[in-house]
Amino acid sequence: MHLSGRPPRFASRPALALAAPALLAACSFLTSCARITAPVAPLPSASAAALPPPAPPPAAPKAKALPLPGEQFTVAGRHAFLIPAPPASNATAAPAAPKPWVWYAPTLPPYPGNEERWLIERLLAAGVAIAGIDVGESYGAPAGRAHFTALHDHLVRTRGYAPKPVLLGRSRGGLQLLAWAADHPDRVAAFAGIYPVCNLASYPGLAKAAPAFGLTADQLADSLAAHNPVDRLAPLAAARVPLFAIHGDVDKLVPLENNSALVRDRYTALGGTMELVIPAGQGHNLWPGFFQSPELLAFVLRHSRP
Repeated sequence: MHLSGRPPRFASRPALALAAPALLAACSFLTSCARITAPVAPLPSASAAALPPPAPPPAAPKAKALPLPGEQFTVAGRHAFLIPAPPASNATAAPAAPKPWVWYAPTLPPYPGNEERWLIERLLAAGVAIAGIDVGESYGAPAGRAHFTALHDHLVRTRGYAPKPVLLGRSRGGLQLLAWAADHPDRVAAFAGIYPVCNLASYPGLAKAAPAFGLTADQLADSLAAHNPVDRLAPLAAARVPLFAIHGDVDKLVPLENNSALVRDRYTALGGTMELVIPAGQGHNLWPGFFQSPELLAFVLRHSRP
């Protein structure tokens, strides 16, 4: 029983319908307030999100064992070395002449080796540096020749070395250096080889060499005259670049008659000059006479210094 003596009054349905939107808005407001009080992680800015991760520092060139102390560095992403000659004792304040140097190949992990120590010591004593760059097993292909050009430009433009080095190719280093020399005869003082490979067909053979050129064996055979050093001697002969080789007469790996002797015959026919020393009974080996040859030393010194 109600104290008023009258029955309770309830809101009419129209009134409830009018009040519903207000109640919903109030609930929405309270819910949004609760959300605002919760911690929210800041969103990265558009500029920060677009920044790439920092690049790692360039890797230092992997050190290799050299016959004598020298510098190791990177040129065009390839490992290179330089064994500089000691400064001349009579150096003056006058502008220095370009420094003479010998360019050695192949600069693969074992090379130059201790076999070349005798020769390098005498070059350094005469004021002639020696340098090289590792272009892998490129066999004189254009990619390797491009890295050779990068080394030449670096030493000449940045370090003051002579624009015409003497090239010294041991074994397959002959392919690399002679191929580059045919492209740049004006940048070569002379070429000297220790049983140098001069003929792709002889070593390593077209099937093995072709991938370095990005070709099949048949494609390399069709374009061999454009890549094979023994077929590209005319520019060197026209530039009067002297050649030298010491090559044993029983070399089975790099036969004399298909390499140094063939170069001699073709080069002299083109009007060029080549000195060929043929030790009897010697093959493709570490006989000291190859690396301690007085004729080789005299040739390199004669052409490396102005």
